[in-house]
Amino acid sequence: MLRRTLLALAASAATLAMLPAAGLAQDEVLKIGASAPKTGPLGGGGATSHWPNIQLWVNDVNERGGIKVGDKQLKVELIEYDDKTSAEEAIKNIQRLATVDNVDFIVTPYSTGLNVATAPLIARYGYPHITTSAITDGVEEFAERWPNSFWMLGTSRELAVGAAETLTRLRDAGHIGNKVALVHVADAFGLELAGAGKPALEEAGFEIVYEASYPFGTQDVAPIISQAKAAAPDAFVGFSYPGDTFALTEQAQIQGLDVGAFYVGVGASFPAYAGRFGAAANGVLGAGGTNPDDATIQEYRARHKEVTGAEPDYWASAVTYSGLQVLEQAIEQAGTKDRAAVIEAIKTGTFDTVMGPIKFENNVNRSLWTVGQWKDGVFHGVAANGIDGAIEPVRKEGWE
Repeated sequence: MLRRTLLALAASAATLAMLPAAGLAQDEVLKIGASAPKTGPLGGGGATSHWPNIQLWVNDVNERGGIKVGDKQLKVELIEYDDKTSAEEAIKNIQRLATVDNVDFIVTPYSTGLNVATAPLIARYGYPHITTSAITDGVEEFAERWPNSFWMLGTSRELAVGAAETLTRLRDAGHIGNKVALVHVADAFGLELAGAGKPALEEAGFEIVYEASYPFGTQDVAPIISQAKAAAPDAFVGFSYPGDTFALTEQAQIQGLDVGAFYVGVGASFPAYAGRFGAAANGVLGAGGTNPDDATIQEYRARHKEVTGAEPDYWASAVTYSGLQVLEQAIEQAGTKDRAAVIEAIKTGTFDTVMGPIKFENNVNRSLWTVGQWKDGVFHGVAANGIDGAIEPVRKEGWE
């Protein structure tokens, strides 16, 4: 009798031991990996444009019950790492996500340099790579080299030509003259933009009266603004990253750089920019833009603030969220976790995003904002390719 009782208890224990495993099978998730800066020189940009939109998208997807994958509805589980603004760290993170965490999909890294550095590894493991913060004139070459990669933000030339065309409109309206001071951060991003922007400005009839570059991470830009001021330009153009965008603006304000057009790069569209400079931000031009009067954008911005507690920027934030919407819809269209099938769906599909319909041409998005301008605390798009809603740029009236 005792032996039979012990055997029965053992059988019951074995049955109970199997229950958690069955429960885990029922709780299948879609594992999404992310590696981007939380610290280092690009930590501020990542904290503004990148990470909050991943948080928002995961929240939105899971509130809807998950992503439909065939006959399953799978919630998203996010695995995230800080790459410390280091290409070496980013590569190690991608390797770990692919081989240790075994994630189903990987979210794009942040910035041009980190996307290009990790692209070969992402391609090797066959993940779709939808870049939302990379700007390079190599997009066509990269898309051919890495057919799994998709480029949402356009080319350096498009961004630089947008800046030149905006200055041309201001000059033709009688707001500025022909003299331009041109500076850039000395990394791939700045070098490409300057390489495209200088000939575009000269072709439009502008005279470059001052030109300079500075190392990535530079904060002491006082000499640059001082020398630019001495050249008496009518316009200032800085192809800059967030840290130097703020530093250049601060020095222009301190030193009273009197120009009718003041353009800076990444970071000009950040809410923190208007928060830092207040009314002095009025009239500042910068990379990117959006149509803040668009109802879909307004709804997205309200949702972003509600879920993350922070305002999105007026450029890459919406692009980042849209890239995640593309991934989500491509998975559902493919009906499978098979990454090759999802890549094919991205190549051929049209996607409904907060930025409007997105359809890639040879893996490149051709509908994008290029230049925005601050007006009464809002960064309005003033130049775009394939997007409506741009307003006319105006002269910058002082730094008061």
